[in-house]
Amino acid sequence: MAKIPLAWAQLTREKMRLVIALAGIGFADLLMFMQFGFRDALFESSISFHSKLKGEIFIINTQSTALIAMKSFPQRRLYQALSFNGVTAISPVYLGFGLWQNPDPSRRNTRQLMVIGFDPTHPILDIPEVQNNLHKIKISDVVLFDQASRTEFGPVVEYFKQGKPVETEVDNRRVRVEGLFTLGASFGADGNLVTSDLNFLRIFATRRTRGLIDIGVVKLEPGTDVKAVVDKMRATLPKDVKIFSKKEFADFEKKYWQESTSIGFIFTLGASMGFIVGIVIVYQILYTDVTDHLPEYATLKAMGYKDIYFLGLVFQEALILAILGYLPGLGVSVVLYNLGRSATSLPMYMTLTKVVTVFVMTVIMCSVSGAIAVRKLQAADPADIF
Repeated sequence: MAKIPLAWAQLTREKMRLVIALAGIGFADLLMFMQFGFRDALFESSISFHSKLKGEIFIINTQSTALIAMKSFPQRRLYQALSFNGVTAISPVYLGFGLWQNPDPSRRNTRQLMVIGFDPTHPILDIPEVQNNLHKIKISDVVLFDQASRTEFGPVVEYFKQGKPVETEVDNRRVRVEGLFTLGASFGADGNLVTSDLNFLRIFATRRTRGLIDIGVVKLEPGTDVKAVVDKMRATLPKDVKIFSKKEFADFEKKYWQESTSIGFIFTLGASMGFIVGIVIVYQILYTDVTDHLPEYATLKAMGYKDIYFLGLVFQEALILAILGYLPGLGVSVVLYNLGRSATSLPMYMTLTKVVTVFVMTVIMCSVSGAIAVRKLQAADPADIF
């Protein structure tokens, strides 16, 4: 007959206590998973636009801090970039936030979205749906709508797929949706529109003027040393603009959300709180278990068993709790990730990095709890107990 490990036998002796412990650990893991999920969704969604840009070098105003706070700069800076060796093409990009009116006649509420404007003859987005509809946005007041935008913008996708005309207003300018594309919402923009630079200037006629752009996209010949060109541009162009490689441009956006807003800190703090809650829960369970079996432990100590044996025993219990509590936490988190992605249109995905990170944190959490709980046993004297 196989021997039942002592650690497992002690944990399963009180079934209800074990269930409560596993529920507590699962909840702590769930809290950590959700905080990490929202944090990563924030950072990934913030650079979804950057990842779709077709270019190697990007120019912005030095006063720009993020896509939601872009400052315009003269387009002539972009023309100056043409003089550098290896540069093959340049594309000016306009960004603005306008009030979109719900096309549903029964609602007609407004909501802010991001409008992206560029010259259709120099496409800057690596999105197939945009590439296939460039000829449409050349027409006056025609836009493409991001079908991954939040549902509050109205039944745009349903109307379009049903063949119904989708006409509405953006900043009091009448526009017509003639195509869909997929980019995705972010914490900075709940929805997106793509149109031509001329249509963009028509929509924001009172706020924007031609020649003042938000992003300059520079394309290089294949094989060109991007870093060398970036360094040369930084040394040559006036200091009223910043020059980035594609990775640097994405990192610039991420840094804003990580360091200049409280959102990143809040999610990290939430994960830390889940970790602390888990330590408290596991400690209470292990401490109670040690207390209940203190006479038996004292007998073993009197028989010559060393503290290292009891430490190993409690750590075994902690590891069992970590594994059994982690699995339901992971399962529920996967379900909630799918629900969160559907409800918010944010890129919430369960990745191997999250799975490993939270598991390691769970093992550490339970091990720390076990180390604290076993101190009572180490301090116990068999003579005192009996």
